[in-house]
Amino acid sequence: MTTVLAIETSCDETAVAIVNNRQVCSSIIASQISIHQQYGGVVPEVASREHLDTINGAIAQALEQAELDWQRIDGIAATCAPGLVGALLVGLTAAKTLAMVHNKPFLGVHHLEGHIYATYLSEPTLETPFLSLLVSGGHTSLIYVRDCGSYETLGETRDDAAGEAFDKVARLLNLGYPGGPIIDKLAKEGNPQAFTLPEGKVSLPSGGYHRYDASFSGLKTAVLRLVQQFEKNDLPLPISDVAASFQETVARSLTKRTIACALDYGLSTIAIGGGVAANSGLRKHLQQAAETHNLRVLFPPLKFCTDNAAMIGCAAADHLNRGHTSALTLNVQSRLALTQVMELYQ
Repeated sequence: MTTVLAIETSCDETAVAIVNNRQVCSSIIASQISIHQQYGGVVPEVASREHLDTINGAIAQALEQAELDWQRIDGIAATCAPGLVGALLVGLTAAKTLAMVHNKPFLGVHHLEGHIYATYLSEPTLETPFLSLLVSGGHTSLIYVRDCGSYETLGETRDDAAGEAFDKVARLLNLGYPGGPIIDKLAKEGNPQAFTLPEGKVSLPSGGYHRYDASFSGLKTAVLRLVQQFEKNDLPLPISDVAASFQETVARSLTKRTIACALDYGLSTIAIGGGVAANSGLRKHLQQAAETHNLRVLFPPLKFCTDNAAMIGCAAADHLNRGHTSALTLNVQSRLALTQVMELYQ
């Protein structure tokens, strides 16, 4: 059994967790949402400063909650890519320092690999291969998961990620930040068939459409024009109906592509990860479609959908069990393809 202390600071959550293989011993998450709400989005410099103020206390809390001392820790891990450079540096520097002070192996973890591993925290017996749908504020991808560190991107968004589209539409509707939770709440009160919105098919040079890629910029623009039409005619905007129609379109679009991809590649299990995995509309659509096609769809618990360190620790433990460690010279990267994940290890 391998026990890892992991740190996640890629954006606006300061998270520390201790994970024993696929079992969570402790998980601390200090969110900065209330701080960034006044700006309508994450301010990188502010996020970095908050991480600096919070990181030491979060580490101490994680150890106390797990009732473990440093002798029981087998490795130290931190998210190193992708993300906000300043924010990543806080977590990575803390992890490297702890690894040196306590003479422990160090591992840099890819943030998206962490979201893939989030499903293992509730489904520890899950085995590869399977299809992973990663949907968050910065990423929307369909990933063929062959094994630890072995991934193939089968589809992705060509513009806005799903979570980004939720935030932008929420801004158009004056709902505040973050957009996902409030749109999900309002959608339950609205009519998802009230407005017909485009799903955003991606054209191919040879004609036809890319089967798995998605596009959400056109959908966002369609909502903008809808809002402008109501304003032009001096009519009250039915916000709940717009939210429901928007969410329905996103969920339907992602579900079509995900189910088609799983069937085409003969994958019977679909694991969902990322903040948008908490969306009730997406969960409903995917579960219904999966049942129709005799597929298994897995969602992580809501607390592990958004950024957290437990998923990072789970991925790190698997790598450490396979003898993978990272050099202390490893640096952060704002962008790094998931297919390059093994470049992080010696």
